Parts: sequence; C-alpha cells; structure tokens
Amino acid sequence: MSGGNDTGSGTSSDVGSGSGTSSDVGSHSGTGTGGGVQRDIRRAVVTGGAGFVGSHLCDRLRDAGAAVVCVDNFLTGSADNVAHLAEDPGFELLVHDVTEPFDVAGPVDAVFHLASPASPHDYARHPLATLKVGAHGTLHALELAGRKGARFLLASTSEVYGDPQVHPQVESYWGNVNPIGPRSQYDEAKRFAEALTATHRAHLGFDTTIVRLFNTYGPRMRPMDGRAVPTFITQALAGRPITVAGDGLQTRSLCYVDDTVAGITAAARVGHPGPINIGNPAELTILDLADRVRDLCRSAAPTVFVPRPGDDPDLRRPDIGRATAELGWAPVVDLDKGLTATIDWFAARLAGAADTADVAGPANATEAAGAAAEPRTLTDL
Repeated sequence: MSGGNDTGSGTSSDVGSGSGTSSDVGSHSGTGTGGGVQRDIRRAVVTGGAGFVGSHLCDRLRDAGAAVVCVDNFLTGSADNVAHLAEDPGFELLVHDVTEPFDVAGPVDAVFHLASPASPHDYARHPLATLKVGAHGTLHALELAGRKGARFLLASTSEVYGDPQVHPQVESYWGNVNPIGPRSQYDEAKRFAEALTATHRAHLGFDTTIVRLFNTYGPRMRPMDGRAVPTFITQALAGRPITVAGDGLQTRSLCYVDDTVAGITAAARVGHPGPINIGNPAELTILDLADRVRDLCRSAAPTVFVPRPGDDPDLRRPDIGRATAELGWAPVVDLDKGLTATIDWFAARLAGAADTADVAGPANATEAAGAAAEPRTLTDL
C-alpha cells in the first residue's frame, strides 16, 4: 500500500537539487529553528516505501547514508520503484500490509508513515483499505515507533482542508470537509490519522511530527492513476484530447517530488510537532496546467471538457511560512523544469512499452503497452 507509484528510478539531473546527497538528512534550503530536538537518522522505516513519493524518500535516505526498511504490500505501490535498491545492503524490503501488526528487528531512528492509496481512482477502488490504513496502519506504525523510541512522521495531505474557505491554506485552518462524500474515505482517514498521532504525542509522550503534502508530481507517477499531471502528459504525448474537468478554472499548487521529499526529511530531522504544510505556493488553474503540458510536449492535442467530480476543491495553495521558519525549507524546482523532467521520464517509459509490445507480438501487445493506453478521466491532481 502506498501513496502512488510507477516504474523507474531516476529524475533529470538538472532538477535533482531537492534530493541531494548530503549526510545531513533534511537539509535543503537554509537551516530551520525547529520546534523539537534535532535527530540524526541512521536507520529508518518507510511505510508505503514502494509508492511514488515513498520510493523517492527511500532514495534520499539512502543517499544520505541512512539504512532503510521499506514496508509495502503493493496495493498501489510497485516493486519496480525500488528495484534499483534491491542489491543495496543498506536497503531492506518488507512485503507487508501495515493494517496488520508488524515489527522490524534492530534499532530504528525514524518511522515515516506514507502508506495509503492517494489518488482519487485508488481510494475510490479501495475505500475500506484507505480507511483501515489511516486508522489501523497509523496505529501500528506509531506502536513500532514507540517500541523503538523512534521519531514518527505522518505524511498527511492538503485534503484535510477539503474545499477550503480560507486561502491560502494555513495549518491553523480546520478545513471544510464532507465527512460522507465521495472523497471522504481519504480525507477522513488522514484527519483521523492526524488526531491519532497528536494524541499519542500529547498523552503518551511520543516523538511525532505531521506534514501535510500538497499536490506532488514527478517521475514514477502512474500514467493511469487519474491525477492531472500524468493524465495530461500521457494524453499529450499520444496526441489524444486532454481531458479537463469542469471549466478548468479550479486551482492547484504543484510541488516537484524532490522538493516534497526534502521537506519530509527536514521535518523528521527537526522534530517540530506540526502540522506543517509541504508544498509549492505557486498556484495555477487546471486549464493553465493543461496548456503548459501541451506546450512542453510540443503536442497539438486538443482540450476537451468533461464533468467535474463531486467535492472537487475549487482552490488549493499552501501557506508555507511555518515550513520556512521552522524547517528552513522552501521548494526550489521551477514548474517548467519539473514538468520537463516528468515528461521526459514518461516519454522514455512509453517508448520502452512500445518496444516491448513490438517484441512481445500481438498476443501480449496490450499488456506490454498498457501505460500507453487512454488514461481515465481526470478526477484530481
């Protein structure tokens, strides 16, 4: 179980400044003052570590010299995302569903809890699993951290703000969420996970921090997971119509995965209890994003408008003042550079799928080129 995924292991070298190789896990853009005791991370557990964001986090931790135990059941994650780490003696893969109790031998300095379906298509397909990993999965990860005396980091989401009536979104805002709507299984699972984490800190003395991730994009996203960036890129590269939900005037703020991971590791190192927004405050409309992707892909694909899904937020932009002040963190990857790196990765993957289909022959061509198939209708970023 993970927060989104796809095959591959690298990103464009000119946008890698967010991942780095510093031994000081979490350093990125300045030095934070912090709200907790700074902690060195020598060995970490990453739940959902074979997912999109989780696999990049595993890479960053290994680059910084930390040993990593990746825990994933591949509900939405993929072993391909961490295949490049398979022979690394500092990396261990534990195939396990964290909604069931689990343990890890040896010392652990930090537990990063990222396990959860994260795209609208995934949590619509797996609503009960999404709720269970927000509840039971978070509890089991917290219990592991407690047994090990480790710092616990919960990767929450901007979706806890729902369809916000405060803009930009600050951490003190309680949100505007439909508790029984079509997105509620994800929104409320994360809200409960935050409450569970905060309660363990307040009443049991656990060392915890909460980060709220905003619209992350980059290599290893799945072409057909329903989010805007992979959908638009796959459609533009194939010359198919780019499907924009509603009138496309709803806004999002896109944060490149290297920047997101740098924010996560900074929060784990500093130990501020949170919640802390991790995202890029540069805001754009979905229609502008579609146009930007089309231009960068050098595509003539037309835009078509499709019905907008229920409870789709009108606005999304983080206030990152707390992250900057407490963590010394701010995003550094320009949108065009991040999109270009992501497009290049998708183009290489689609070309590889086409080559595989040619070799496999007609019987296996559909399976081999599955990534090049028509993406599903956009539901969210």
